Amino acid sequence: MAELIFFLIAAGTIVFAFLTVNSRDIFHSAVWLSMTLLNIAGIYFFLGAEFVGVIQVLVYIGGIITLFVFAIKLTAQIGEKTIVQVNRQVIPAILVCIAFLFSLVSVIRSYPWAATQPTAEAISLKQIGQSLMTVYVLPFEFMSLILLGAMIGAIIIGKVKR
Repeated sequence: MAELIFFLIAAGTIVFAFLTVNSRDIFHSAVWLSMTLLNIAGIYFFLGAEFVGVIQVLVYIGGIITLFVFAIKLTAQIGEKTIVQVNRQVIPAILVCIAFLFSLVSVIRSYPWAATQPTAEAISLKQIGQSLMTVYVLPFEFMSLILLGAMIGAIIIGKVKR
């Protein structure tokens, strides 16, 4: 049963990624991308990496996708019908994807999966939270300021001049 759930989540990820790439509307692409990232977070949760799954949802879906949608809506000319939204390099893209797929499969097949043993003990979410609020509080806040600056910059760049 667990394998079936994993394969359903993985199939959903593939379908939404395909829809992301093949959508002709950029807003719909952003929505499909958010669904792809949500399915990837589901895979993280399924594999027991709750922290990575939560970060995936908070940072990528909550932050990055929101910023994408905000930038799309603020940009005035992105939805015009005069802008060509067709990929004229389909054949080279397919060839590069096939080459990447073969190299990825060869690397995965050559890795000694059974020989690896975990060397470190598992870190709990409580330990990660405590280290973020004690040892790493300065870099954590610095990154929040950088993201705030990026959001303000996106607003200024995307603002329609009248």
